Amino acid sequence: MTEDSAALSKARLSHVDESQQPRMVDVGAKPFTHRSATARARVIFPSDVAAALHAAGYVTPKGAVLTVAQIAGVMGAKATAQLIPLCHPLSLDNCDLAIRMEGMEALIDCTVSCRGATGVEMEALTGASVAALTVYDMCKALSHDIVISEVRLLTKTGGKSDLDFRSETPAKAPT
Repeated sequence: MTEDSAALSKARLSHVDESQQPRMVDVGAKPFTHRSATARARVIFPSDVAAALHAAGYVTPKGAVLTVAQIAGVMGAKATAQLIPLCHPLSLDNCDLAIRMEGMEALIDCTVSCRGATGVEMEALTGASVAALTVYDMCKALSHDIVISEVRLLTKTGGKSDLDFRSETPAKAPT
């Protein structure tokens, strides 16, 4: 048993019961608090595609790439409970999706908030991911070498703890 698997076996995963069967967490007794989360997805374009998109004002034959991706990200955040089996359906107070271009990359930040008994991290992650997938879909006629990377939680507030990962380097995937 590796050190990581030993630590994981000691941790109590909230979405499995004592028999290791999946379950939805009961949040009925938890207090309603203001909760928010921000997640980021990064879309990396080949240099010629980034230049072509910039020259075209980020419009392809499918439409305005960043605008459509922004709407798709909001829709994705709102649909999280339909996509992730054990997520609670939440009534979101706000979903702000910002996309900015930095050189050959699109940085997609999705900030979600609600007043509820459970956090909105999954909604923020889903919103950023769906927006990134939409950018890929709208640009794939230009190249299939577009890479979606580094979908990660940046911040969360409310609930048991507040977290801020903005200044940390993302973890490397195991090799």
